[in-house]
Amino acid sequence: MNKKPHIAILENEMSHMFSNQTLKVFVDGTVGAGGHAKRILEDHPEIELFFGFDQDPEALAISKETLAPWKDKVKLIHANFVDFDTILKKHHVNSVDGFFLTWEYRLCS
Repeated sequence: MNKKPHIAILENEMSHMFSNQTLKVFVDGTVGAGGHAKRILEDHPEIELFFGFDQDPEALAISKETLAPWKDKVKLIHANFVDFDTILKKHHVNSVDGFFLTWEYRLCS
């Protein structure tokens, strides 16, 4: 793999944002290497279903390893988060308790 690993830079902020919430269904729109996902799953053992979306198959492979302890409740989806509504409906999910989304902005020269 030639890519630099993704570093979860908003982990503490995300954890704080959901600290007083009960989360049963959670969606990470850009799961990447799974750093933020790991933290939310550690902080919220009550999560029953976790969806992690990413368009990068390499990132999904890394997140699969990172999130292996929660494999029974994690669904990793190779798709753009803009399709989350359709995909969640296919899984018979009508609402979520938490949603997290980050993105990378690059300037091209």
